[in-house]
Amino acid sequence: MTFEEIIKEIKSGVFRPVYFLHGAEPFFIDKIEEAIEQSVLAEEERGFNQTILYGKEVDTLSLLDYLRRYPMMSERQVVLLREAQEMKGIADLAAYLEAPMETTVFVISYKHKKLDMKTKFGKLVKSKTVLFESKPLYDNQVPDWIAQYAKSKKLAMEPSATVLLAEYLGTKLDQVANELDKLALNLPAGTKVTPAHVQEYVGISKEYNVYELQKAMATRDLAKVGRIQQYFASNIKKNPVIVTIASLYSFFSKVYMLHYVKGKSDNEMVQTLGLRSEWFLRDYKVAMNNFSLSRTVHVLSLLSEYDLRSKGINSDSTHTKEEELMKELFFRILH
Repeated sequence: MTFEEIIKEIKSGVFRPVYFLHGAEPFFIDKIEEAIEQSVLAEEERGFNQTILYGKEVDTLSLLDYLRRYPMMSERQVVLLREAQEMKGIADLAAYLEAPMETTVFVISYKHKKLDMKTKFGKLVKSKTVLFESKPLYDNQVPDWIAQYAKSKKLAMEPSATVLLAEYLGTKLDQVANELDKLALNLPAGTKVTPAHVQEYVGISKEYNVYELQKAMATRDLAKVGRIQQYFASNIKKNPVIVTIASLYSFFSKVYMLHYVKGKSDNEMVQTLGLRSEWFLRDYKVAMNNFSLSRTVHVLSLLSEYDLRSKGINSDSTHTKEEELMKELFFRILH
């Protein structure tokens, strides 16, 4: 089942005996667990009928005792197994999965990695539970997700505000959602969110952020790139070089793709780059005009080199400061 299907079913009052939630993106797992917590039991029923356990702390026999008990003055009980990937002997739950208690809603949150579905236990999980794999979003999926999440909070995002948030926060959806929740708390319902709102409430510098860096690189604005580099260097904890490199690599990868569809319609270019609309195409077109195909390939090679160096790999010195690496990288991209 998809995330949307599971949430819709839960909110409509349909509950399954076992949910197995696994995968690298914790956000969707947390949201399904939260929906079950809020929907299965009334608040006054939770004290006796909701149990939260952790994989590191619970053994199989104790867990089975909780799962097989009957609810008190309630139709159902809820058992939440968090950090299930840390539980030794989790495969020993196989017999329970074959015949779960109908009065227990059992949620297994197996975070940050996938269960091996080729094992005997994995095949059983697939056939006997509501199985959901929580996958990270790709970079080009994040702006759409931001717009939809904001809409659920009764906010409308301007495209530039969406890009600014996506570039600044990346693909960690819990952080993105937290900042959007902050916007929803501070802005009236129906507000059209602008970059100015994002800068004010999320705390992103108006002039010095990765989005502005990409635009400055695209136009080969040496002076602006220099100012951003100095700002990043003085706030390196908020602007780590590894995050900056990842952002620039994503940007120049699209510039590289754009060279191969040059002359096509804007709509075809948007589809090739996986963008939301033609509005997002502008900066990539500018960069394509200022960076030839061979130069773009060179920039991507530089970014790969400095990504490794920032991690202490293939570096003359493991003690090179992030600020120095960033300054050197920006210079080499533009010269």
